[in-house]
Amino acid sequence: MPSGLSEAQLFDFVTSVRVEDGPEQEMRNYAVHDFRRFVYTLGLTDGMSGKCLELGANPYFTTMLLQQFTPLELALGNYFDPSHPDEGKQTCFYQDFETGKRSTVQFDYRHFNIEDDRFPYSNAEFDLVIFAEIIEHLLKDPCKVLREIKRVLRPGGVMILTTPNVARLENVARLISGENIYDPYSGYGPYGRHNREYNRHDLVQLLQHEGFAINKHFTADVHENHAQGYVDLNRLEALVRFRADDLGQYIFLKATKTAQTDALKRPAWLYRSYPANELE
Repeated sequence: MPSGLSEAQLFDFVTSVRVEDGPEQEMRNYAVHDFRRFVYTLGLTDGMSGKCLELGANPYFTTMLLQQFTPLELALGNYFDPSHPDEGKQTCFYQDFETGKRSTVQFDYRHFNIEDDRFPYSNAEFDLVIFAEIIEHLLKDPCKVLREIKRVLRPGGVMILTTPNVARLENVARLISGENIYDPYSGYGPYGRHNREYNRHDLVQLLQHEGFAINKHFTADVHENHAQGYVDLNRLEALVRFRADDLGQYIFLKATKTAQTDALKRPAWLYRSYPANELE
């Protein structure tokens, strides 16, 4: 938590954020549902300074926390659709936590598809890249995206990654009860749904393969856990006790760029139907 603020004050601040012309009730629901995730992400930036790239900044809940409570210099990236201009501006409304008054801030952003485009930034430009709630939406090649993140990070730069935990307790309970764990189709198109979720071991393996050193990783619930609604947890407890710290709804991970590797191969456990000489 930021110094001097109560959780209630911070909650009121985050849930007041609105994007101009955005779906107001949808944004409110999102902020309420994921408030703790935004706070955990902010916590991982503690003590950091310098230049920060936040990928997928819209709808700016994390952005607002970073702007208000860190010294980081922010650059923002978004992707909406292929016809969108390369640069844009969006106005956000929020309730100032000190005065209680409704205020506005305008954010500039660069528009690009992180899977298809070279990031519009220089080599080693950033001290920190925030890659939150994106990897699960990717359709094609997470290694390519991670290599672009490495390219724009300075040596020793840090990436903060968050994503839903496919091995969360709720999913275990759902499968045992015969429920489906896959994400529904989205009105926002193929990038609007979760196309491939990960467990914590997956991410550690993948980032180490791509030349990152893992500094910290943990899972945590961020909203009400509904596992009990699918199965009696007293019966399930003995089976999952051995990974009690790995059942949270979300994975939070902080990693350091260790070297700029030129490897083109992808890990065979994550990719298939590629030529054998492209996998390892």
